[in-house]
Amino acid sequence: MKFKLPAFLENIESPVEGEVALRKFAANPLAFGGDLDLFSAGANGALSGNATENSAIVVGIDEVGRGPLAGPVVACAAVLKSPDALLTLNDSKKLSRPKREAMFDAVKDACACYAIASASVEEIDEINILEADFLAMRRALQALGFPGLKETAPEIPIEVKGSFAEAAAAARNATRVILNEAPRNEGSSGGLPKILIAVDGNLKIDKMPQDIQMPIVKGDGRIASISAASILAKVFRDRYMDKLEELYPGYGFDKHAGYGTKAHLDAIRRQGFTPAHRKSFHPKSL
Repeated sequence: MKFKLPAFLENIESPVEGEVALRKFAANPLAFGGDLDLFSAGANGALSGNATENSAIVVGIDEVGRGPLAGPVVACAAVLKSPDALLTLNDSKKLSRPKREAMFDAVKDACACYAIASASVEEIDEINILEADFLAMRRALQALGFPGLKETAPEIPIEVKGSFAEAAAAARNATRVILNEAPRNEGSSGGLPKILIAVDGNLKIDKMPQDIQMPIVKGDGRIASISAASILAKVFRDRYMDKLEELYPGYGFDKHAGYGTKAHLDAIRRQGFTPAHRKSFHPKSL
């Protein structure tokens, strides 16, 4: 089922503004119409207690590498420390590679937690690219501690910082400071908060709780946490494709990242396919 952009995000002018609006929604979904409670039926393991203990966090998730003829699909799940943690966040496709590279470490620092995962060429060919997208996303969420997921480890090691539990503990302590409550050193033992998964695009992730997901069309330009995930996934995959060019020189993977450019197609005609090419993406022109 394809989803339309939520009405409260239609007039968003920046990713930071969208992140603020989405966090307000996650904190009180009933205030936005009352027709959708993302945290119903306990599907999210919601905590009981006061507002400090029961706050929700927004995790943005995006993928890169859906269309190329070669290389893995890479997904990133990211939670920002605050909506305005990095004001230059935007859709990675609107940023040049040098700009993305320059922002990479700053985006990591702006995240309370993140995980970058992938699905291999073999998995793409076996289960199709859409299911491989979802697999990479679930692997990223699993690495951050989302309960109930039991995915296999990907071929490329996952890069991860922190966890949902640690991000929630930090957010609760920050809230206590605002409320003049005594902070507690909870580490990762404070339990999982309610989680709203903001997915770039118009589909929800398969084999995951559906009522805590919100697909957001062009979300990488509307929601800051999705923008962060977009940049981290894109830089991670670009660097991996650089390594593939070293392994299979002459294909230009460091320039086109595996997409079906004329130069890439010409290289395949000259040199043939490599193990890094997707068999299910065989161009008709070859």
